[in-house]
Amino acid sequence: MTTTPRSPASISITRLLRGLGLAAASVAASVAATLPAHAADKFTFLTNWYAQAEHGGFYQAQATGLYTRARLDVTLKMGGPQVNLMQLLMAGQADCIMGYDVQTMKAWEQGIQAVTVAAAFQKDPAVIIAHPQIKKFEELKDKTILVGSAGLVTYWPWIKSKYGFTDSQVRPYTFSIQPFLADKNIAQQGYLGSEPFSIETEGKIKPTVFLLADQGWPPYATTVVCSVDTVKTKPKMVAAFVKASMEGWKSYLAGNPAAGNALIKKDNPNMTDALIANGIAKMKSEGVVFGGDAATQGVGIVTDERMKKTYDMLVANKLLNAAKVDLKKTYTTQFVKDLKVMP
Repeated sequence: MTTTPRSPASISITRLLRGLGLAAASVAASVAATLPAHAADKFTFLTNWYAQAEHGGFYQAQATGLYTRARLDVTLKMGGPQVNLMQLLMAGQADCIMGYDVQTMKAWEQGIQAVTVAAAFQKDPAVIIAHPQIKKFEELKDKTILVGSAGLVTYWPWIKSKYGFTDSQVRPYTFSIQPFLADKNIAQQGYLGSEPFSIETEGKIKPTVFLLADQGWPPYATTVVCSVDTVKTKPKMVAAFVKASMEGWKSYLAGNPAAGNALIKKDNPNMTDALIANGIAKMKSEGVVFGGDAATQGVGIVTDERMKKTYDMLVANKLLNAAKVDLKKTYTTQFVKDLKVMP
């Protein structure tokens, strides 16, 4: 078979087209190199207090690049005693906040549309601390109990109804352990990783610590709470933040927490290594993050059954007006039900 030879003109045109193709590809590559990569979405998360081990999963996610890999540019802002989290959330100063079931459900009574999207803590770390001679919670019935203003409108009514305690037992808690150390007939409120450690360190006694969650107190704690608007308009960002945060909690408690701890101490220079270590140890030993439903359904899980239990308890103790609050609007499981960040 004979072939028709290509003319010099056709060869020149072919070479020209190839050259133009190569040049175009080169130009495209050069332009692409000068363009910025896909910008990370800015996301602000406001915590409920000064940085501490109990916030460690979020700081770990920041420190180890989990948020960055999720294409999020996350800012962690500390809360504090004068910080109104819900107000700042509704004002758009944060995309989501560190919340608490009781607070979030009650917010709906005032028309604040806030939604729980994940729960880092399967157990609320709230505790009642007693002197060593007290072995059972029921033995506190004739003791003076120091309770702060927040406790009086959350767990105290539940304690009264379940154990038959009375308001006559209550005295104000002033966030000092000295009254407790001075009187063996006094018990006080506390936080699992904080006051018991201070009492052991300063008082040289090992107190009896009752974790309210182990007594039946049902709310989740250290939740991720967003506005209804954020959930509707930024679902991918919320999903990415929840996933990276829960992976952060797994890394913090099951891996090396050093990176997260460094950021915690940077934000809160008053935080000591000993207090951080104690907080981590207590979260592990008491199953605060990995216990409950998280053991089988993954870190951050929120279930309908658990939320209904909290809702019903609040209504029964006249802490929530059922006529004003639709339980189903206060939370969503869409971001955690299939997440499966297993401990």
